[in-house]
Amino acid sequence: MSALLTELAGGLVRGVSWSLEGPVLSLITVDGGAKLPLSAGQWLRFSVESGPAVAPRYCLGHMQVKGPTDSVHIPCPTGAAAERGYQCGRCFARDDFRFMHDFHRSGLGPAGLKAYLAQPHWLYIATFADGTTKVGTASERSKWSRLADQGAVVAQYVAHARDGSVVRVLEDAVSAQLGLTQFVRGSAKFAALKNPQPTAELAVGNRKIADVVRNFLKEQFTEGFETVGESWLRPEFADAVTGTLPRIAYPLALDAGEHGLRLDALLGGYALVGVDDSESKFLLDLAALKGHKIRFGAHTTQLPAVQELLF
Repeated sequence: MSALLTELAGGLVRGVSWSLEGPVLSLITVDGGAKLPLSAGQWLRFSVESGPAVAPRYCLGHMQVKGPTDSVHIPCPTGAAAERGYQCGRCFARDDFRFMHDFHRSGLGPAGLKAYLAQPHWLYIATFADGTTKVGTASERSKWSRLADQGAVVAQYVAHARDGSVVRVLEDAVSAQLGLTQFVRGSAKFAALKNPQPTAELAVGNRKIADVVRNFLKEQFTEGFETVGESWLRPEFADAVTGTLPRIAYPLALDAGEHGLRLDALLGGYALVGVDDSESKFLLDLAALKGHKIRFGAHTTQLPAVQELLF
């Protein structure tokens, strides 16, 4: 058990996020917050707070955007239950990022968000484990991590835009004219990873779609961006999750109970894990912990009967 994990009593889970240094599990704690680095072979042993007096999910607060590379997380001041997504109504109304998806049409947003959107942005084409492909955007700061957070298997950058408004216009045009979705549900990504397609096949399909998008952009638009041909590099820690062997889903819900998980691989928040006294590996979505309060300790997973795992 890592020194940081030994020191942490627990907290309210914000989720898994990635940087070039690797993934972390972010928590809201009594001291403000903590980020627990995640690595191969690491054990996570915790219990999840549950019961009649416990909210189904707690509010995770809101974000204040200060500029292109600076944002501040503000925990929910009342510790309220989440009302929409992972926020209470008060925190949703104060979240600077709520303006982002319509800014290219309305021009409305706080000064910090406007500065964030004024930086260069990237347009990408990402493909997931069942071949589902989406178009999306990332700021200069989150060029690599945006795709890592989403659990993409393969991806191509197709355009480098002057700012966030231009890239959203390109994204909307690609979605409307070429039929590419801008959103893939986490549940669909997880289901696809239970029996993923070979990565080499996914890469071929992703490149073909990316080429179509680049040609479309060149024909339709002339200013504010340039097309690019660049592949996103998936973290090595994710490779085992994308293997083609069928997977067993982790048999216990993560919104209650005790769990002891050995991290073997991680793609986005989708983990391939081992448990005590079993040679099997299980696939689970750590995003199921978001909005829940956990406590670290000497906890283990008690597996159901083998027959229940297979049927």
